[in-house]
Amino acid sequence: MQHTEIIKLLGREPSLVEVTAKGWVRSFRSNRFIALNDGSTIHNLQCVVDFSAFEEETLKKVTVGAAIAVTGPLVESQGQGQKVEIQVSKLEILGEADPEEVKLTILSPKRHTMETLREQAHLRVRTNTFGAVMRLRSKLAFAVHEYFQNNGFYYMHAPIITGSDAEGAGEMFRVSALDPNNLPKDENGKVNFKEDFFEKETNLTVSGQLEAETYAMGLGKVYTFGPTFRAENSNTSRHLAEFWMIEPEMAFCDLDGNMDLAEDFIKYVIKYALENCLDDLDFLENRLLQEEKNKPEAERSEMALKEKLQFVLENNFKRVSYTEAIEILKYSKPNQKKKFKYLIEAWGADLQSEHERFLVEKHFKCPVILFDYPAEIKSFYMRLNDDGKTVRAMDVLFPGIGEIVGGSQREERYDVLKQKMADMGIPQDELYWYLDLRKFGTAVHSGFGLGFERLVQFVTGMGNIRDVIPYPRTPGNAAF
Repeated sequence: MQHTEIIKLLGREPSLVEVTAKGWVRSFRSNRFIALNDGSTIHNLQCVVDFSAFEEETLKKVTVGAAIAVTGPLVESQGQGQKVEIQVSKLEILGEADPEEVKLTILSPKRHTMETLREQAHLRVRTNTFGAVMRLRSKLAFAVHEYFQNNGFYYMHAPIITGSDAEGAGEMFRVSALDPNNLPKDENGKVNFKEDFFEKETNLTVSGQLEAETYAMGLGKVYTFGPTFRAENSNTSRHLAEFWMIEPEMAFCDLDGNMDLAEDFIKYVIKYALENCLDDLDFLENRLLQEEKNKPEAERSEMALKEKLQFVLENNFKRVSYTEAIEILKYSKPNQKKKFKYLIEAWGADLQSEHERFLVEKHFKCPVILFDYPAEIKSFYMRLNDDGKTVRAMDVLFPGIGEIVGGSQREERYDVLKQKMADMGIPQDELYWYLDLRKFGTAVHSGFGLGFERLVQFVTGMGNIRDVIPYPRTPGNAAF
């Protein structure tokens, strides 16, 4: 039996032509009014049943969580809150849901904590909040591809299993087919990876950047958009062990062009969400307003959700050098009154989330791009400035999030890159192919990485990054 999505039915004019809708029951009032939702929209479709026309046994199965199909004319609604409703002439139970079991789940119509929702992540997408978040996530992912495709970028699939560590952090998940209970050893008593599947140590990727650079130096402009993995024991509302990264790389592009692209890209996807996801944004905004009523006034947001998104679109991102930012932070009230957890004492400090948020939320009160960081706190592949102590790095900082983008102009000079790798202990034999790029037609090139979940978190207003990905992977948690 053909059916029509509820989002389409709600946009139609009343008609005597019968339509069919399928979905899950959200409520059944007075043995007469069914609220039906199929996930296509935040709004339910009201389906009006003449209980005298249906068997009692059938109506008993119309319970919260049950999957049903209804058929009937789409008529003008007599009640408030919807323009049209289905006058049910045919009702079919597609999948039952035991009311007693439903009471024990988050499908029951009462308020649940976010932690409880995470514990039932296989069901939480059927709640209003997570339906809205995941529809927005899908639309934002589409907008990412649309932006880059419209701007001449080629989509590249970077490897997920890799032998290199783009970040130099060493916090990687190992990939092995060896039997952990019977590991082969070499003559030194160490694990003999020559007997492993890839005949060497391999890991899950922390970034597709290095591989994307190689493609940018042949295709001009490329981007990756895929899963990345960090084995950091960070149990915070901003970190995941598995997350999705967007990484454009551009040949013949310097740091200024890189900052221009990051700002233009972020504004594009936020604008797309405002233009295409208004119902879900309205719902999430109202949810946030209700949440904030319980907070002390000092902790409440100065702007509502859509106002905050519009603010980003209408204001240029403030570009500030790291050196200038350190001066601002050093003499700021939180630093002088020792309110920062990590006090800023001198140039060279690695900025923490509290510092980034102070710059964005308290000092400049707009998104900020910091650039020209100390070389010592940044990765080996970032271009060294003429001063010999800073690199052409940039971070985009957002309110409520902190760093949302990290990028740089890449070091294109063979001798300088080789020396930096030696100084930082980066094995040149394993990254010979990366050095090769600087030997065969090197050129100025740049790129950045944007953690997709942090973007989704900002657009949806969700307070915890674990609530913007279907199944969060965090320390101690790989459920589902």
